[in-house]
Amino acid sequence: MRKIVLSVLLTCTSLSLLFSQPEDEDYSRLGLNVEAQLINPTKRINDAKISLKVTGGKAPYFYKWSNQTTPLSSSVSENIIEGIPYQVIVTDANGASITKTYKVPSKSITEIFNGIVQPAVDFQAAILFWDPFAALNLYDPVIYTDEAEVAIPNWSPDKDRIYTLQKWYVADNTHIQKGEKLAKILDDKGNETIAYAEANGTLTQYINAGEIIYDSTKQADVIEQGAHNLAKITFDDPQPLYHPNGDKRKNNIPFIVVWLILGSIFFTFKLGFVNIKGFKHSIQLAQGKFDNPNAPGTITHFQAMATAVSATVGLGNIAGVAVAISLGGAGATFWMFLAGFFGMSLKFVECTLGVKYRHINHEGRIFGGPMNYLRYGLEKRNMKGLGKALAILFALLGVGASLGGGNMLQANQAFEIVETQLDFLHGHGFEFGIGFALLVGAVIIGGINSIAKVTSKVVPVMAIIYVVGSLIIIGVNYQNIGTAFTAIFEGAFSAQALKGGFLGVLIVGLQRAAFSSEAGVGSAAIAHSASKTETPIADGYAALIEPFIDTMVVCTMTALVLIFTGKHEVSEVAGVALTSEAFASVISWFPSVLAVAVFLFAFSTMISWSYYGMRSWTYLFGKSKKSELLYKILFLVFVVVGASVSLGAVLDFSDMMILAMSFPNIIGLYIMAGEVKQDMKAYVKKLKNNELYRVPETTD
Repeated sequence: MRKIVLSVLLTCTSLSLLFSQPEDEDYSRLGLNVEAQLINPTKRINDAKISLKVTGGKAPYFYKWSNQTTPLSSSVSENIIEGIPYQVIVTDANGASITKTYKVPSKSITEIFNGIVQPAVDFQAAILFWDPFAALNLYDPVIYTDEAEVAIPNWSPDKDRIYTLQKWYVADNTHIQKGEKLAKILDDKGNETIAYAEANGTLTQYINAGEIIYDSTKQADVIEQGAHNLAKITFDDPQPLYHPNGDKRKNNIPFIVVWLILGSIFFTFKLGFVNIKGFKHSIQLAQGKFDNPNAPGTITHFQAMATAVSATVGLGNIAGVAVAISLGGAGATFWMFLAGFFGMSLKFVECTLGVKYRHINHEGRIFGGPMNYLRYGLEKRNMKGLGKALAILFALLGVGASLGGGNMLQANQAFEIVETQLDFLHGHGFEFGIGFALLVGAVIIGGINSIAKVTSKVVPVMAIIYVVGSLIIIGVNYQNIGTAFTAIFEGAFSAQALKGGFLGVLIVGLQRAAFSSEAGVGSAAIAHSASKTETPIADGYAALIEPFIDTMVVCTMTALVLIFTGKHEVSEVAGVALTSEAFASVISWFPSVLAVAVFLFAFSTMISWSYYGMRSWTYLFGKSKKSELLYKILFLVFVVVGASVSLGAVLDFSDMMILAMSFPNIIGLYIMAGEVKQDMKAYVKKLKNNELYRVPETTD
């Protein structure tokens, strides 16, 4: 029996060797070998590179990177994060593939720290930007399109060209195949280009042979979105859109945006459109017509409003809007404006409660904000445990947000922008940070009174500079107002799939407005808690105007400047650089003025957020003056750090804390909504009966 078993084993082994040998030889002939060069050129973050050299198999090779910005055809993935693993699947022409994972080693402390924090950023983003509707399979988040535009090959909005259609190779309404010649195009420099079909489908021509497709000297062409398109292809079947790395593009509906927008819409209806009915009274309060000098508090309604606006009118209004318009096109402007309108009601509620539940100690120092109304407002409703937990969570997030998004991010971006205008500052971020910290320190050491005095002067100046500059751009192009607003409304309701379609443009616009105005975040309630008033509802009305200024005026101005100058079509440049280009296209020296405005925006944001962070800090660590001084020193240290080094992941993490503050805050607002409505009714009754204090009118 043993001999039989041994014979069977030997036979099986021989057969295995016999049949496996050719396969091994075939694999060595067709197998792919990948050599990687890991490049970390500097000590700065996010500038690493992975370069691959592939041998074996059959060319051409395709590279499926986990980095979505790297094309399938590229063997090099650039601008990646040091210390973070990246995967690539290399496939040859025969379909053979190999999977590799690489990590570029970090050199500097900032690179190491950035790589460590990045997973935390990804985790936080997964929560804030989680799509509940896709998770429940209520819709397919993949972006599909039924058609594609046929554009002028290699067209760029930065090129001053006149393009003429020389001839069509195929007739109108003809079925075409992918790769088929469609048209010959000639520019005014004598250069000829051929447009090819990118997919199978039916061709619809927009213009006739011999006609001009796009003329960069005509402002109407510059403003109109898609003016460089000469035809469209209606696909045989809907096609998904892809990222450069081959991943399907998706429209996510972030939970944080839903949370903020639903809250703002709820309170708008709950309070009977107070954002419309109370707007006139909001202006009156800002003008000081109801300022009672004997009321408890330390700053006027206008100063509280200026402090809150200074914290929100910042880089987001310039850089953030430019990114939103680049992603969502002109149509994002409409949804951004609408979200700002609803956000006014959310500000009304949180600022009312900020004053109502504030605490003024025997020294006259004021402690207020969401920490107070979450704790004591919910305690009144027998929810002491929940209220205390929400208040502590809010305070923790408030401290982190003040040091990151309200400080380091502002200092970092302010230095980068000012550096472009003042060459001698290049490479001297530390020295800039020291100077900036001294400037900020001179204001915040004096507390809320000092902050309010500065913001009440800086906010009007910076707003006037920016708005006047924007109006000049619009005025120069006044004849194109109709074209611009057509682009906005058409883009809002019938957006191209390339911009994410209707849903994509909607989310981009709503997201920018929600992030910009900070309505629902609760930060403004901290500033308003210091107002001189006997009626908390009055401060709710005073706060109404803040999202109007921040989002409906300043953000919209930025968007209109980009649209009027045709920069909404630019995809290669984003952020402040794009806005700067838009201004420079009409006023060559305006980028210098813009740099001053951005510096003021950053400065005013920082001094306001220093107060928000300090009140969060004192809620957690005690209300003594020593505790306040310790926080102020810490804040100034972070100013220097922010200007000196690039801390991408750290800034992203702390910036997202601002958004996360809305979770505990809005939960409390929902619970206390009925209380605010009753207080509002009582206030309106007193206002109608002239029972409120009014500043006596003076006669000359």
